[in-house]
Amino acid sequence: MDAWVWWLVAAVGLGIPLVITAMPEFGMFAVGAVAGAAAAGMGGGIVAQVVTFVVVSVALLVFVRPLAYRNRQRPEQRSGVEALKGKQAVVLERVDGGSGGRIKLGGEVWSARSLDSDRTFDPGQQVDVVEIDGATAVVM
Repeated sequence: MDAWVWWLVAAVGLGIPLVITAMPEFGMFAVGAVAGAAAAGMGGGIVAQVVTFVVVSVALLVFVRPLAYRNRQRPEQRSGVEALKGKQAVVLERVDGGSGGRIKLGGEVWSARSLDSDRTFDPGQQVDVVEIDGATAVVM
C-alpha cells in the first residue's frame, strides 16, 4: 500500500478521538496527517512526510489553538438565562419585593420581584436584571 494511504488512515484515526472527546488538538494532528499524505503523494520521502506532519501540526497548535481558546472564553457569549443578567427591562406592572410584578425583558413578559424587599418600581420605569430565579427576574 502507498504511504499516502497510510497517512490518510492516520488522519481518520486521529479524527475519531476528535469527535468522541471534542478535543480540537486531535483535529490539528489529523490535518497534519493529511499534509503528510500530500507530501507522500508528491513523491516526498519518509523524512519529508514526517517533517511536513510535524510542522503543520505544531503550526496549528501554536497559532490556531490560542485563537480558538480565546474566542471560546469571551464573556459576551453568554446564552440562556445567563445572557439576561445585566440587561435592562421596562416595568409593566408594579414590582416589589413581596408579591412581585411584571416586566418586559428582551421582548418577552417576565414575572419579576425586587432585589431589595423595601424597594418598589412603578410601570414605565427602567430596571436592571440582577439574576433569574426560576421563571422570575430579580431586578433593581
